[in-house]
Amino acid sequence: MKRREFIKTTGMVTIGTAAAGELVFGKEYLTGALLSDKKPNILFILADDYGIGEVSCYGADNYKTPNIDKLAQGGMRFTHAYTVSLCGPSRACILTGRYAFRTGATNQDATGRFTPDAETMMPKILKPAGYVTAAIGKWGQLPLNPAEFGFDDYLQFSGSGIYWNTQEKGKKYVVNGETKKLRDKEYMPDVMHNHLIKFLEKNRDQPFYIYYSMSHVHTEILPTPDSAPETKDFYADNIQYMDKLIGKLISELDRMKLRENTVIVFFGDNGTAKGRANDAKIGGRRLIGEKGSMLEGGSLEPLIVNWPGKTPQGKLCDDMIDSTDFVPTFAELAGAKMPQDKKYDGHSFAAQIRGDKGKPRDWAYIQLAAMWYVREKGWKLNQKGELFDMSDAPFSEKPVPVESTDAEALAARKRLQAALDQLNPAGGILDDGDGTGRHANRKKKGNDE
Repeated sequence: MKRREFIKTTGMVTIGTAAAGELVFGKEYLTGALLSDKKPNILFILADDYGIGEVSCYGADNYKTPNIDKLAQGGMRFTHAYTVSLCGPSRACILTGRYAFRTGATNQDATGRFTPDAETMMPKILKPAGYVTAAIGKWGQLPLNPAEFGFDDYLQFSGSGIYWNTQEKGKKYVVNGETKKLRDKEYMPDVMHNHLIKFLEKNRDQPFYIYYSMSHVHTEILPTPDSAPETKDFYADNIQYMDKLIGKLISELDRMKLRENTVIVFFGDNGTAKGRANDAKIGGRRLIGEKGSMLEGGSLEPLIVNWPGKTPQGKLCDDMIDSTDFVPTFAELAGAKMPQDKKYDGHSFAAQIRGDKGKPRDWAYIQLAAMWYVREKGWKLNQKGELFDMSDAPFSEKPVPVESTDAEALAARKRLQAALDQLNPAGGILDDGDGTGRHANRKKKGNDE
């Protein structure tokens, strides 16, 4: 094959010669096919205490989120994505891909007990596939620090809802083992954003995975840098500022020419907090339940995936998703091998992200403390054997009488009971808390992180 010089037109310098159809960078030959199959960057954005009733593209009455909406317009929005209704157990599922009865992360205190030897988090799975990884923001009730679970880079603050150094837990934060002071008039969400941008600048030439765990919109709700002096309720300001930060991040990805090869995933860690749930309405209706409950409003989350040229634009996906699914999905997208030493509960939905049918899971499983349920699109069965008709979800859950002879209800009970029997949560690690899933000293704290 005749060899000739090639000049790449994207601003990178081409060195050497190649056979026709190939590009040469130094000594490395990259075919066009290989270039198109470059490993995608993965940016996982996790909002705190944020349910579907606060996202305008999900129909929220009282809040506008134009930048989040643009992600949905240019990508895929999921309508049945679930996670645990408190942050610690939720994040444990997100990062390990395993249910609480396997990891022991059944309540807010227990999530701090599992170890890197016992549980493998996302970065250790992606690292052999060539990924550099970062955890930026809330580490919550998770144990130790991100580096000990394999993250190459991290910024971590103590507690939840940290914004200014006027907060007791907001005076300091940690960057890669170094304790830093949050300065006067320095806004923690901006500090996190700036750290993320520096990480992107440094690692733009290799595939990356970022676990971006935002402060917004967990209490204590305080003014943002954009809040007007006369504002009396700053909650909408916080949602607006979170949306603004997401827009700024997307602009930076565009500037660095990283956007086309970056999978952006936006998710919430649990439903809207109780004090705000009455305002998180859709079509004038309040969702049933909120953060910490075993009802729909506690666990149904906004999930948006945007990957230019790969995800269909503006598509709705009603497949069942639960938060253990991110680990195998990201591993598949990255071409990484899943560990074989333990049972993983997640189902990859990488095919759906690409617009294919895939192999959707039949049900989602949610556990908090010694409470659990299995949820399929039309029905829900909990640990007490109570069956619910979910045809009006997320606004109501209709109990089905035990004596019901309705054929659909009987068939649903049989299917879901078989799923619970297969999982056997009672045969796993049992909850040792007070039964609520919250911190043992939650009354003293006044709110739950």
